[in-house]
Amino acid sequence: MCKGLAALPHSCLERAKEIKIKLGTLLQKPDSALDLIIPYNEKVQKPAKPQKPSRDEALQWRDSLDKLLQNDHALANFKSFLQSEFSEENLEFWLACEDYKKIQSPVEMAERAKQIYQEFIQTEAPKEVNIDHFTKDLTVKNLVEPSLSSFDSAQKKVHALMEKDSLPRFLRSKFYQELVK
Repeated sequence: MCKGLAALPHSCLERAKEIKIKLGTLLQKPDSALDLIIPYNEKVQKPAKPQKPSRDEALQWRDSLDKLLQNDHALANFKSFLQSEFSEENLEFWLACEDYKKIQSPVEMAERAKQIYQEFIQTEAPKEVNIDHFTKDLTVKNLVEPSLSSFDSAQKKVHALMEKDSLPRFLRSKFYQELVK
């Protein structure tokens, strides 16, 4: 068993952290009575299989990333492809920015801006997108007073990256090739 704080083996510290997290979760007030009945599912769910589009529809996605992003079938297929290679953070950021632009409440805008920053922009973010320091600094400055255009520069950089990198990989993938057979 673990003795003395200084002599704690690495595995004991990890176990203590796990116990602390679990206790913290248990002590949180549930949002509803359902939270008390339905246990938390810790398994990561596989993305739902997108519906198969027509061949002609799939061929149109080659024209531009914007055409792909505007089509629900294309977006679902593209997202599944990116998830399969663990590179969906750029698309998730782009989609989060699109949702952000629909916010009307300044309070909600500030809260969502902070979430987007923490999830995608800040250094060591869980889903950090690859943007240059100038764009990152500009985005941080824009977040002092959040507006609908706070993430525009970063979103354009990520869009360009997806257009030059992710889209061509998707179009060459067996995933896409199956759709256009």
